[in-house]
Amino acid sequence: MQNLIKNRALASDDGWRLIRSADDTFSVEEDVILPLDVYLERKDSQHAGKLAVWLAPEQDPAVLQAHLAELSLIAIDFPAFTDGRGYSHARLLRERYGYQGELRAIGDVLRDQLSYMAQVGFDAFVIRADRDAASALAGLADFSEQYQATVLQPVPLLKRRVSLIVA
Repeated sequence: MQNLIKNRALASDDGWRLIRSADDTFSVEEDVILPLDVYLERKDSQHAGKLAVWLAPEQDPAVLQAHLAELSLIAIDFPAFTDGRGYSHARLLRERYGYQGELRAIGDVLRDQLSYMAQVGFDAFVIRADRDAASALAGLADFSEQYQATVLQPVPLLKRRVSLIVA
């Protein structure tokens, strides 16, 4: 079972299997999250299970624009806590490309990141295996307000405050 938080709640294994390498084998019945290159290669093949894709930090989310309607899940990899490119990927997918499906953070995902990840559009998180997902879940409530505009709150705090004063 993975340390999965989904829709602001702990979730048991949801049936998706993460395939990290093109060399990994999987059956045609499995629901799999594939590396981008493998997904693009197999998306039109006969596969009984569901297919999803994961993006590495150096990959451009624009590549998926034509496929967003058929993807119920996109995972974005954080190979290191200090690599923040996945935040930009998530925001682009949500705001520029209008992706409405599940956006899952995978890799080196820790409690300290969850509130920020949610603000850019992530709604599922696979917490690093050596950490407790129940404890990490509380990270989604670490901050009661966001100053800047985000995917969850598109109006920045200053404009929200001004509208309260004027009204």
